[in-house]
Amino acid sequence: MALIVQKFGGTSLSDPERILNVAERISAEKMKGNDCVVVVSAMGKTTDQLISLAKDVSNQVNKREMDMLLSTGEQVTIALLSMALSQNGWEAASFTGWQAGIITEPVHGNARILNIHTEKIREQLNKGKIVIVAGFQGVTEDGEITTLGRGGSDTTAVALSTALKASKCDIYTDVTGVYTTDPRHVKEAQKLAAISYDEMLELAHLGAGVLHPRAVEFAKNHNVTLEVRSSIEKERGTIIKEEVTMEQNLVVRGVAFEDEITRVTVFGLPNCLTSLSTIFSTLAKNNIDVDIIIQSMTSKEITDISFSIKNDTLKETLNVLEKNKDLLKYDHIESETGLAKVSIVGSGMVSNPGVAAEMFTVLSNNGIEIRMVSTSEIKISTVVNQQQMLPAVNALHKAFKLSAIPIRS
Repeated sequence: MALIVQKFGGTSLSDPERILNVAERISAEKMKGNDCVVVVSAMGKTTDQLISLAKDVSNQVNKREMDMLLSTGEQVTIALLSMALSQNGWEAASFTGWQAGIITEPVHGNARILNIHTEKIREQLNKGKIVIVAGFQGVTEDGEITTLGRGGSDTTAVALSTALKASKCDIYTDVTGVYTTDPRHVKEAQKLAAISYDEMLELAHLGAGVLHPRAVEFAKNHNVTLEVRSSIEKERGTIIKEEVTMEQNLVVRGVAFEDEITRVTVFGLPNCLTSLSTIFSTLAKNNIDVDIIIQSMTSKEITDISFSIKNDTLKETLNVLEKNKDLLKYDHIESETGLAKVSIVGSGMVSNPGVAAEMFTVLSNNGIEIRMVSTSEIKISTVVNQQQMLPAVNALHKAFKLSAIPIRS
């Protein structure tokens, strides 16, 4: 008998029919003689609807109260799925994040899991029950309800797999696996049989919405093998693990993209050793995620710094910078919206020089202006105008022959 953790996303649970389908998938695993712990998201667009409700009643939403509100979405799902399993003849026990013992840091809206007390889950498993856990949420040591940020149910599933020493963690979603790029926008996108943790981590950070980045990081740190699978189609998905056998000439394995990017430029900073550390420490203390960073020296005494953020954090970013203007000693700030990020990822880039040059040539030949650039050993990211995002993705996917290369696990 093995212990299997299964995670089902909101699209897979969007209506009663799909909830019953998920119950059948869980039943099939249980019938193999396995113990099952199931992590679920809120139904369909429930989280978006709750956010909209909050905005309807307040222009300044309190983060603590937002966590109280959003955590109700998963609570509906766990109860309905438990009822559906009972209909199939299985005993099931549903738990909210705090009932399941998921302890997080005291950060509302984007908390990290610190520990999981598994006693209640194991007690129910020992009784032969299927355990249904609300993803995306937890509780602080002081009893405050928290949420883990968008996609946090993936993180919940991987963390539970680690804490329970599960044999496997299956991530069920509305796609059949991880693709070379989003198949909804690139017809030639190909499903990968397998991908390494590092490549998947880069893709997740760069906009591939199949898995939450923290879930991949958790899996890598604790060596949890993941499989991304379809909740509808009964076929093998994509295995995510430490080492992956790949084609000898496979340099790039995926193209990721993300819209709603803003470039913020802080002008007139003192050109001293502490300028960079001070500005980004200030933003980090306020939980503002910064991505691509460019520094431009205008003189020996003055420097300008540009960085990219998501559109929805612009207001908060500007407020933080304004409040700390005396500390940072800058002249003024400008921001530019209407941007997007397009990236290529592949572990083969480490030993193959010239990939960046090829990428920039492809974009140039297609009339796509590059606004910012960031590189690492296995990825190159560019910021472009948002209307040029999809042409850039299609051009890069074609140029690196991702639809033509046979990919094996």
